[in-house]
Amino acid sequence: MTRVALAFSGGLDTTVCVPLLEEEYGYDDVIGVTVDVGQPAEEFDEAEETAEALGLEHYVVDARDEFAQLCLESVRANATYQGYPLGTALARPVIAEAILEVAEEHDCTGIAHGCTGKGNDQLRFEAIWRDSDLEVIAPVRELGLTREWEQEYAAEKNLPVEGGSGGDWSIDTNLWSRSIEGDELEDPNYVPPKEIYEWTQDPTGETETIEIEFEEGYPVAVDGEEMDPVSLIEHLNDLAGSYGVGRTDSMEDRMLGLKVRENYEHPAATTLLNAHEALEGLVLTQEEREFKQLIDGKWSKKGYEGLIDAPLVSALEGFIAETQKRVTGTVKIRFEGGQARAVGRDSEFAAYSAAHASFDTETVGKITQEDATGVAKYHGFQRRLANSAVKAAEEKLEVAADGGESDETDE
Repeated sequence: MTRVALAFSGGLDTTVCVPLLEEEYGYDDVIGVTVDVGQPAEEFDEAEETAEALGLEHYVVDARDEFAQLCLESVRANATYQGYPLGTALARPVIAEAILEVAEEHDCTGIAHGCTGKGNDQLRFEAIWRDSDLEVIAPVRELGLTREWEQEYAAEKNLPVEGGSGGDWSIDTNLWSRSIEGDELEDPNYVPPKEIYEWTQDPTGETETIEIEFEEGYPVAVDGEEMDPVSLIEHLNDLAGSYGVGRTDSMEDRMLGLKVRENYEHPAATTLLNAHEALEGLVLTQEEREFKQLIDGKWSKKGYEGLIDAPLVSALEGFIAETQKRVTGTVKIRFEGGQARAVGRDSEFAAYSAAHASFDTETVGKITQEDATGVAKYHGFQRRLANSAVKAAEEKLEVAADGGESDETDE
């Protein structure tokens, strides 16, 4: 008997895939796999109910801890893509790995998903699955299905889907972010209504200041209370979201070259990324900070592509881990006007001296203000030489253009 594991959400795409995998691809048995990376409880209820109505063998895998840990790794890399934290991108490889494990445990010969041929997720899933010997199947993409065709097919087969839309927007939720796209949001000039947001409230005049503690770049406590990664992220999503923190409206360049309009909510991610960057600013040297921007950018790009297990990432993380040994301390974050601003930071590893930096001190150790005179004289020295040479050459050319000056006189 041939068996295929299907990434299953209970929505229109994956519900339609169940009979198609049997009819079009000849599989005898389909099992559904839903992976928990922090979605709302109602999504699991929908998946369970739909699977039961289809008579589908269904498995739910809890991968929240693994995903939360990856999110905190992304904080150490200050990971964002075109201005927003990586949520969906980081979740997909975790989901793909979990589905692959179930598929192998149940002797599947195939593994499938409901992705279309236009999004990033098809690439992120299949980057993991194509390391295996399983047949990788994407019915919606391979059969060129449209949403209208799927709805008609679901009605014809009496499949357990209600209209197949699930609302006006296409929404993906996990611990780290909530993305909203589709329908009128596809118009870049359309102003999103308030109802697209669930995690964030409109900012008010109220403010609150909290303190986040880091150990070697990992956030470990809020206001002195230690929390595991999942609890910490959920706590900050609720708290920062209540102050309107973490909304992004962007035109995103996808891996296939398409430009799409995306709206995101990411209160905890924004808060932690801002706090971490503030602490790095206190403890890392200028050279480390400048070079780490390059490292972070590469890490973020591979994370966006779903290639977080690439050899390059392992090498990048070697540098990141070395710098993070000193990223230990506390950061005060103020929620105000929809922002999460760092308003204080403290660390025993601070590469900072208040005595040296203060305008109120004349001499600290063997260093005096007067010592800066020599530095000031040499600062820009090559620039002055270069500009002087250019000016002299230009004056020489002007003289030549005028025919030069003659030493002869008329007799």
